[in-house]
Amino acid sequence: MKGLNMTLMDQKWVRVGKVTFGKGVFARQDIPKGTTIGKVDGRVIDDPNYATSYCIDLGGSMSLEPQAPFRFLNHCCTPNSCLCIQEVLYDDGSPAPSEVYVEAIADIPKGAELTIDYQWAAYGAIKCLCGSPACRGWVVAIEELPLLQKKTKKAKQAC
Repeated sequence: MKGLNMTLMDQKWVRVGKVTFGKGVFARQDIPKGTTIGKVDGRVIDDPNYATSYCIDLGGSMSLEPQAPFRFLNHCCTPNSCLCIQEVLYDDGSPAPSEVYVEAIADIPKGAELTIDYQWAAYGAIKCLCGSPACRGWVVAIEELPLLQKKTKKAKQAC
């Protein structure tokens, strides 16, 4: 992936368009499974308490606040894309901020919205409106879903 002009690749593969709740990323052409669609550019923030609806956790205290087009990737419980985090080293061998790429995990037809699974922690989960037949009901990591189900049951019992 090094040396490729990812900005031109982004423009070749995707466009930003309107969705019910704001903006989304759509395929300009058929995208085969396994395709690296583009690099997620943006501002790297070194702050363990930094959080926004868009930021991507790079590990430790580092986050990436993405720019368009990939800032507008929406969640789906059955996504067709994923974020691939690649560790990077400076010339002296010390760790640099990781790079993030979008990869197709399914064949994506022209015009389809690209989606990812946000995999949020239970404490930040919100109701999911993805509409997938396999919707978990929450925007949350699969392994954290039981934590929400326990919370919901306790809340119902308290009433």
